[in-house]
Amino acid sequence: MPLALVTGAARANSIAAGIVPRLEHDGWAVVTSELDSGDYPCDLASPTAPTQLIERVSSERGPIQALVLSHAHGVESGILDTTAESFDRHVAVNARATLLMIAAFARQVDETGGAIVAFTSDHTTGNLPYGASKGALDRIVISAARELGPRGISANVVNPGPIDTGWMDAETRDALAGYHPLGRFGTPRDIAGITAFLLSDEGRWISGQLLHTDGGFSARF
Repeated sequence: MPLALVTGAARANSIAAGIVPRLEHDGWAVVTSELDSGDYPCDLASPTAPTQLIERVSSERGPIQALVLSHAHGVESGILDTTAESFDRHVAVNARATLLMIAAFARQVDETGGAIVAFTSDHTTGNLPYGASKGALDRIVISAARELGPRGISANVVNPGPIDTGWMDAETRDALAGYHPLGRFGTPRDIAGITAFLLSDEGRWISGQLLHTDGGFSARF
């Protein structure tokens, strides 16, 4: 049974929490990691913890074939009120931890290779450190597709758009609803199916892409 590591699955209605049962249904053994929960709790703000996480999982469970990076640190602020400390923590969790986990993942893959799916966002204005760190994540993952392809590793970034995970208030929901051509918000289940395909043998020919899997939401731009 192939092994997948999924980060960011702490909240019951999160995208990652929706991905886990779909992967299990498809025959994956799944382990999860979050700051204070999951099979393997890990503080991704630490410069050493991301690598240690991959090494611990692979030593205890065998080679990891799939890495799903759905963790995120986000505290809203803009140009004028973002502190150096806040910016650094966003970069540490959202970008640096991604780089370190991808590198450790690549070192432990076996001859069957592996697949990476990471999640990003367009939310930058008014949420600057989050958006900037997610932009760095995009470049890291796309670079990984080129650099790690010879190891049999595919890597893609998924931008799911605004997914209904319980964070929207009524005003936000009303403001965004009209932008969806399909007439509804996406759900974790929608994104779980897309993720499962990208991790599958059939989907791994797709690599090095930033995929807008948002039901047409981004087509308004």
